[in-house]
Amino acid sequence: MIKTDLQIYLASKSPRRRKLLKQLNINFKSFSVDVNENISKAERPAHIVKRLANEKLLKAKEKVKNGIIITADTIVVLDGKVIGKPANTKNAKTILKKLSGRVHKVYTGFSVWNSDKNIIIADYEKTIVEFRNLFDREIDDYICGGSPMDKAGAYGIQDDIGAVFIKKINGCYYNVVGLPLTKIYQALIKIV
Repeated sequence: MIKTDLQIYLASKSPRRRKLLKQLNINFKSFSVDVNENISKAERPAHIVKRLANEKLLKAKEKVKNGIIITADTIVVLDGKVIGKPANTKNAKTILKKLSGRVHKVYTGFSVWNSDKNIIIADYEKTIVEFRNLFDREIDDYICGGSPMDKAGAYGIQDDIGAVFIKKINGCYYNVVGLPLTKIYQALIKIV
């Protein structure tokens, strides 16, 4: 159990991350931060997500001076190329068709900071995901529901329909949702 007198904050606008963090049975407040998510083609995926999580932490520290702050960033990588959130429904369909029947990687980087100890733990998780072959109609139905629009890779493994796109995963399920819970929990234990 994580016990601390410090307020814990999740600096994320993701409802999925808030839901996941609640699973740890800790009290926390959440708020969002915006950072420029530009990515260099030469930058490695693990470096990208750790850098973006750290940049979010720097922004979050401007809002919160005392407490424990958690930030995270998730990307999908196919054939060495980063796939972000879809810009529109047409882009979502293109992304899902690319992922269909293929294996991709999901990276989530995170930072956890304790203001009292001035300690930061930064790490990442990688999960390998294999999609089954998708039919155009199910892609269209999924997009019509609006689910893919705020997710890296244009899908949610936790979604009703998005869940059946997945043939198998190798690694942390929660990482694909957006927050590697075991590593976050271990970081919180170390940092309190």
